[in-house]
Amino acid sequence: MSSSSNAPKSGLALGVGLAGIALTALGLIVSGSATVAVSWLVGMVFWTGIALGVLFLVMIHYIFDAGWSTVLRRQYEHVLAAFPYLGLLFIPLVVVAWTQPDVIWRWMNASYDLAQVGGHGKIAEDILLTKKSAFLNRNFFTFLTTFSFLAWWFLASRFRRNSFTQDTDGDVKWTTSSRRWSAFGLPLTAVTLTGCIILWVKSMEYHWFSTMYGVWFFAGCMRAALSLGVILMVWLWRRGDFKGILNDNHLHSIGQLMLAFTIFWAYVTFSQYFLIWNANVPEETFWYNIREINNSDGEPNQWKYVGMFLLFGHFLFPFLLLIQYPIKVSKTWIPLVSWFIAFVFFIDLCYNIMPAVKLSNGDPLPFLRSGLLWNVTSIIGIGGIVIWAYLRSFVTTKLIPIRDPRIGESLTHHEASAP
Repeated sequence: MSSSSNAPKSGLALGVGLAGIALTALGLIVSGSATVAVSWLVGMVFWTGIALGVLFLVMIHYIFDAGWSTVLRRQYEHVLAAFPYLGLLFIPLVVVAWTQPDVIWRWMNASYDLAQVGGHGKIAEDILLTKKSAFLNRNFFTFLTTFSFLAWWFLASRFRRNSFTQDTDGDVKWTTSSRRWSAFGLPLTAVTLTGCIILWVKSMEYHWFSTMYGVWFFAGCMRAALSLGVILMVWLWRRGDFKGILNDNHLHSIGQLMLAFTIFWAYVTFSQYFLIWNANVPEETFWYNIREINNSDGEPNQWKYVGMFLLFGHFLFPFLLLIQYPIKVSKTWIPLVSWFIAFVFFIDLCYNIMPAVKLSNGDPLPFLRSGLLWNVTSIIGIGGIVIWAYLRSFVTTKLIPIRDPRIGESLTHHEASAP
């Protein structure tokens, strides 16, 4: 059972990825470095978030000694091959941090005049930034970003090595090794994920306080990674690779996880909003205010309606669909739900990143604008490279981990209580 039989070609994905990157680079001429840098950040956080969700799912599989997910785990292991390329693709943002820091992260430029975005005074005079300077400084930004990508790549390489080697010798020591690396990797990935999302995104509005930001991002990563798993499973089933391997109960199980993280995302997001609204502390409420009304005239802005879309798109619609058993096991419906969840994750990142860029009157950068095109090209460009990395890995080993101790249990996975 080799993946090389009728293997999908990776050249097209690479071509699409390079074309997307080239178009995004063209935006530097058309729209300027500031617009393109923000768009590239959206694309990088989107695909890095998916890869991190995949890494978490592989580690959770091992730490709980799961059986049902074994046939899916191999496809996730192929996705993990993208980490080195994601690290390389993040380099332009590190260059921006050192050469044009106020393009995205104003706090990196001590002489930046806040009057340019409707404020007053210099960044260096901001007492809140001074108090946070041990964390919010360019050297630590560069160190944590570099360390995190290396750590994620290292963990990914351990799981890939152990799983692929086990196909050859069948030694259970590789499963034991992966379980140990998972016990070490879960807290490490949780800490680095939290630190990076705070530095990459939350620090764009460094006055804001949130103790749940890392958890919010984790929820989005998991939902997007689970959606990717469904898309890959159904794609392989339609190709014929997963015929006789994928059954309804695999889809039902992953659908249950998708439903669980849908509720988890709603819990985290609503709780944060409610607590900030109830406390009514200016250092916290401003984050939501600029995503509802303009600073200049107090009129509702585009982000208010984006926020309403997230309320229904991130929670209500997926919840009402995924709560139904027939939807979860339908090879027509569950991929559509998965594509929708991934799309809403992208919109959620736009909602978190783009309004942090202020116009001269202090209003947030609008959602519907010509520069939105570069968000799309960034997603396509980086996504093409991720898919290329997946397809290159796909042909190097077996379709499923044929000598994993749990493979028999996974192939015959069933739910006794399922209708």
